[in-house]
Amino acid sequence: MPAADPYVPGHGNRRFGVRSYALELDYKITTNHLSGRATLAIEAVEPLTQVALDLYGLKVAKVRVDGRPARFTHRERRLRIGLPSPVPAGALVRVEVDYAGKPRPMPSVFGPVGWEELTEGVLVAAQPCGAPSWFPCNDRPDDKSSYSFAVTVTDGYRVVANGVLAGRDRRSGRTTWRYEQAEPMAPYLAVLHVGKYVSSAAGPVELVHPRAVEVGKNTAFERQAEMLTTFTELFGPYPFDHYSAVITADDLEIPLEAQTLSTFGANHAVAGWSNERLVAHELAHQWFGNSLTAARWADIWLHEGFACYSEWLWSDASGGRSCHELAAEHHRRLAGLPQDLLLGDPGREKMFDDRVYKRGALTLHALRALLGGRFFEMLRDWTSANRWGVVTTAGFVAHAQRYTDGDVAGLIDTWVYARPLPPMPASAAV
Repeated sequence: MPAADPYVPGHGNRRFGVRSYALELDYKITTNHLSGRATLAIEAVEPLTQVALDLYGLKVAKVRVDGRPARFTHRERRLRIGLPSPVPAGALVRVEVDYAGKPRPMPSVFGPVGWEELTEGVLVAAQPCGAPSWFPCNDRPDDKSSYSFAVTVTDGYRVVANGVLAGRDRRSGRTTWRYEQAEPMAPYLAVLHVGKYVSSAAGPVELVHPRAVEVGKNTAFERQAEMLTTFTELFGPYPFDHYSAVITADDLEIPLEAQTLSTFGANHAVAGWSNERLVAHELAHQWFGNSLTAARWADIWLHEGFACYSEWLWSDASGGRSCHELAAEHHRRLAGLPQDLLLGDPGREKMFDDRVYKRGALTLHALRALLGGRFFEMLRDWTSANRWGVVTTAGFVAHAQRYTDGDVAGLIDTWVYARPLPPMPASAAV
């Protein structure tokens, strides 16, 4: 079956879309055993006689389609479900999958991704293709759905998932945590945390962390609420009802955003610009990556370039180095590196190359010089017009062109679709 996106071969299906996921999970921390039921509302894009979902490393016990038992096979990360009767294009079908096992990270061309055991608990870091490590899904970034989570764990552990906490039910020494993510979300952004956490409020931001890890004053998270205010002014209203930063007891190599929350290691709480910029970066992804999600991974600069530029904007707004100074510094660095990266299609081996981040940010700085005072108006309208949707570079070019008589397409061709690094714009000191 052809890949839905060539950057993640073997994942996703374009013959249908998922409109909602309901995940009922029971997790035993001491044995790393997960049992669950996933209920998917699936809409046929074309006539269907079967549905192929992505699921790795877990054993399927039973499948039902519209309440009726269905035949299935589960091989090579694909769960293929025979439909009792053909489903016409545009029709909805309800698929329930009962499954269980010991989840583990999913192997990929990017290394192992997805489910990850911690010293005491678990986290999911699924970008870009780790979602099948813990639930059956249509694993493509442009298939966005609503989600509900009901996760049962031993008392004393806290569960964090996407969206808002809808309730907790305690029974026989175990607690079920319920979360609702109403706004559409890509599968790779679905997240689960289980750990011995407490919750601290920092204005409109919730900080979830081990009691022993400081996250307040004199840490990298001290000004996170100010970041939210700054980004709301620059990018438009925060696109969701809630935002949390989850800090694990373990050190992590890198932080990672998910819809309505971001994950950091204890090492990222240490004060200083090297960590503060990461806090700003992951927060900015709520607009660029989570609310507005690239329709294909080749356009990842629409996530990472925007989040990187947000670091520079925060530095400028918070009294640090100016945006233009940071842009000039990184332009000099990029000029000394190989000129073999195509920002608009870096390839899966280079999609997380640091040059994607920095050159993407420089592209926005050059566009800001072209648009002048209308740049942030353009960004606010961009996030509003595409809220909770999927976006492309072509769509961004067409949108930005409405705010200037200058040649936006030409600028994007030079920065995004050509390999040599363009000169630093002389007029970019804005």
